[in-house]
Amino acid sequence: MTAPPPTTLPGLCAALGDPMRWEILTRLGEGPMSASALARELPVSRQAIGKHLEVLREVGLVESEQRGREVLHLAVGARLGALARELDRIGRSWETRLLRIKDLAERPAQAPDA
Repeated sequence: MTAPPPTTLPGLCAALGDPMRWEILTRLGEGPMSASALARELPVSRQAIGKHLEVLREVGLVESEQRGREVLHLAVGARLGALARELDRIGRSWETRLLRIKDLAERPAQAPDA
């Protein structure tokens, strides 16, 4: 089985499925940070942080920019907003389906034709 393309909703969810990437994204949501600064705050190596950042960049959740001698990484809110809207749409669709099933289940049984 192959991994979903990173630009799809499943690809985005797969990237967020790793607890360390989620933590990195949470930290970057507070403001730009370098990979070294993230490694000082988190229990993984600088190299592991770099790999996680690459995955987050591939799905469009993180952007990187050179500032002097440092590369700072920033969370991209627009991509998270798009994910939230899509998940909300899916949730509303399921709510509608479940309400239909509930209505059908609660209908009184009809007498068979004589």
